[in-house]
Amino acid sequence: MDWITASLCSALFLGVYDIFKKRSVNGNAVIPVLFVSTVTSAAVWAPAMVWSRWVGEGVEESFVYVDSLAWRDHGLLFLKSLIVATSWVLSYFGLKHLPVSVASPIRATSPFWTMLGAIFLLGERPTLLQGIGICVTVAFFFLFSIAGRKEGIRFHRNRWVLLIALATLVGAASSLYDKFLLGNLGYRPATVQAWFSVYLVVALLPLMIGWWLKWWPRGTFQWRWTIPAIGLTLLLADFVYFTALADEDSLISVVSSVRRANVLVVFLAGYVLFKERNYRAKTPCLVGILLGIGLILLG
Repeated sequence: MDWITASLCSALFLGVYDIFKKRSVNGNAVIPVLFVSTVTSAAVWAPAMVWSRWVGEGVEESFVYVDSLAWRDHGLLFLKSLIVATSWVLSYFGLKHLPVSVASPIRATSPFWTMLGAIFLLGERPTLLQGIGICVTVAFFFLFSIAGRKEGIRFHRNRWVLLIALATLVGAASSLYDKFLLGNLGYRPATVQAWFSVYLVVALLPLMIGWWLKWWPRGTFQWRWTIPAIGLTLLLADFVYFTALADEDSLISVVSSVRRANVLVVFLAGYVLFKERNYRAKTPCLVGILLGIGLILLG
């Protein structure tokens, strides 16, 4: 599978992941939803990690083989877990209080911030067409914020919008770090995803303990089948995403842009499943955002 195809597959799985996430946090306590879904991902990788240690050398070419790591490597992957945990906590709380058709397009601007980081930190050079795509994406995002006001959402005053925006910036930093780990340092995708999943449980454990012991006012947790489904669909989305980044020819600015095409899946789900409103005003904005992403891809 080439890195463009892998990016498109990741976008599809990521869209389904966002739908399960919205279903899970609606009227539900955020921290346990996030923690249980994360434990699900780690549990899936646990057998592969044990198998990799048990069989030893000779099976390194397997796509689920997890390498042994030095302390420095563990530190680098734990740092990734901290970055992602921060982004997820912010985005889950924002998503709980916003229409999915508003939250997802904000997240869809992540390629813009990722591309800026790729230019200044990783030395990537977008083409003229990609630059135009960035401008188109940002312009239609601004128009989308105007459309959101019809639902009583003031983008510059709404704290949940602020959380989603901060989550987007932290997520862009995570994407750049992913390219560093997989492209520059050469970690294999299975190794990054397996250890990252385990360390994410560690990173979120203090929050889960605080929720359990009622260190702050909290909501009630309700079990839903979509909660473990969050972890499973994210595993699929991230695995093909990491596979794309491991390709020497891949550009994180392009991969990130293609991956955010998940907004199309989420937008349709918002209309069909969540019965969200104001689609006549939002649809042209969504088309514009996708047009910008498409220009980035074609460039």
